[in-house]
Amino acid sequence: MANVNIKFNGKDFLLSCEDGQEEHLEELSQNLTEKFNQLKSKIGNLGESKLLLITSITLMDEYFETKKKIEDKKNEIEKLKAKFKELKSLVYNYKDEKDKEIQNFQKEQERFKSELDNLNNGYEKVIEDASTQIEEFINKNNF
Repeated sequence: MANVNIKFNGKDFLLSCEDGQEEHLEELSQNLTEKFNQLKSKIGNLGESKLLLITSITLMDEYFETKKKIEDKKNEIEKLKAKFKELKSLVYNYKDEKDKEIQNFQKEQERFKSELDNLNNGYEKVIEDASTQIEEFINKNNF
């Protein structure tokens, strides 16, 4: 344990703290002294005990306001997380739908290609049959 000499309202106090926490204790003490002196100059010297009580209540009020703001921010973050999850889900659903559409278009494209190949083969057969019939006609009629 470390010992720190703290000066408060003109008096010295020896306080103990964990090793390495000396600076933090001094910082807290300075903050308390500042608040105490602000109130003392604002409302006058009502006595050390009453001023310490008012200072403590003021600090607790600041603490609870800060705590409330933190809770509000946490709630905001939770709502944003939920919205993000919802958006993420919508994005994945949209992607899945588009993937299905692409698959359907690819199948349709393959079907059209197959149909086109069949039509081309049919046209070639019609042309080949017509050519054969014309040749036979010419050969029969000796043109």
